[in-house]
Amino acid sequence: MAFFYVLCGNMISYWEQQSFIQYDCIIIGSGIVGLNAAIHLKNKQPILNVCILERGILPSGASTKNAGFACMGSVSELLDDLQSHSDEEVISLFNKRQQGLLELRELLGDENICYTQHGSYELLQEDELSALDEINRLNNLLRPVTKKDAFSIDSSIITKGKFNANIFKHAIANNLEGQIDTGKMMQALIKKALSLGIEIKTGCQVSTINTGNNFSILEVSSVSQTVSLRANQVLICNNAFAKQLIPNLDVTPGRGMVCVTQPIDNLSFQGSYHFKAGYYYFRTINNRVLFGGGRNEAFEAENTYELGLNSGIVASLQQKITEWILPNTTFEIDAFWSGIMGFGKDKSPIIKSINPIVHIGVRCGGMGVAMGILTGRELVDLVDW
Repeated sequence: MAFFYVLCGNMISYWEQQSFIQYDCIIIGSGIVGLNAAIHLKNKQPILNVCILERGILPSGASTKNAGFACMGSVSELLDDLQSHSDEEVISLFNKRQQGLLELRELLGDENICYTQHGSYELLQEDELSALDEINRLNNLLRPVTKKDAFSIDSSIITKGKFNANIFKHAIANNLEGQIDTGKMMQALIKKALSLGIEIKTGCQVSTINTGNNFSILEVSSVSQTVSLRANQVLICNNAFAKQLIPNLDVTPGRGMVCVTQPIDNLSFQGSYHFKAGYYYFRTINNRVLFGGGRNEAFEAENTYELGLNSGIVASLQQKITEWILPNTTFEIDAFWSGIMGFGKDKSPIIKSINPIVHIGVRCGGMGVAMGILTGRELVDLVDW
């Protein structure tokens, strides 16, 4: 019996059938999780034929659109987590974030991702000062993981940074955190994947996954083509977009707005900063200030798969960077953009098998830089190869 594949009305060539249609493993999503899963799989099973599919020309979620924070959670974020999670769950998640960052640095090298520690701080407003009373509690809770104090008080940073002291009243230093260059990290992951013989196809939208007894058929579309790809195993690593393929998942998309200034002469601060339980964040990069967040101002509107800008949040970010972060400083905004993150009721990633052939590792909760490598590795280790 002869099998023919149709590609926009034309037959796929013999060569394409032999080399571009069948794979041992197809990974959906070329972000941090997908790339790390592919790399770990090839290191574990070098002979496997592995392909990554990405719906966009660039990663479509937040992997190339995030702020580049190498963070594990601020005091306010962790206190919020403790309201809905046990102490053990919060410790475990913090440990995974810390371990993930260490493994990412070991895999790619600090120089290749521009990892630096210029200081990381949480800025508190008047109604948040009770968090200061919880620092010792959190330090004691996390010490089995951190081996030292994760947090300390450093209110001097408000004056040194020339932030608006009418808005920010106190500051907490996050002693274990740093920052990276997101673009260089993703480039390094892609180079690593390609060096291992991993194929990456961009502009590929997966519409359905039809699973047979021993393989899956993926219907994949681009601007001008529709083709069926075959895989012995499928790993879904497209984070917020996973629910479009697996409808019953507890994964909600959350769009985040980010802006960056033009270079600023004599910038008065360096490092990474959070406020309002991590819903706002800013950092320095190449004498610029990168500022993002505001999803909390319009949760329902920002639970979207559409990249774009919310004019209300854009105006809010412009007001806060002008009046709160850079008061009395002349600057210009260079660019605005957005990224799509994946959230759920639980802060832990979803790592599980849908069936013996299809498996999923998603929902990094806005912590993809820290959680991506472990999520990808645990997903690969879940499968019997």
